[in-house]
Amino acid sequence: MEVKAIPGQLVESRSGRDSGRFYLVMEVIGDNYVLVADGSSRRLENPKKKNVKHLNFHSQVAGELAEKLKSGERITNTELRQAVQRLMEETGRVTI
Repeated sequence: MEVKAIPGQLVESRSGRDSGRFYLVMEVIGDNYVLVADGSSRRLENPKKKNVKHLNFHSQVAGELAEKLKSGERITNTELRQAVQRLMEETGRVTI
């Protein structure tokens, strides 16, 4: 099973102590790993390396952040938090 991760895509952790948390993909590392961050518990300065087998991929992508990641522009943790919040609302998930 091959999963195509896209920078800026919404993912949900399905294993580990962060199970159930939502993140955005920051970078794809090879075929099996991605770097994820949410702007609060996992900030941009210290993204978490996750195996794609341990993530549920959602179809929502933060378009403006994806463009910034692609072009190498700077992103703030506030922008990241707001994007995760907005995408979670689109999926119908209630945030804490």
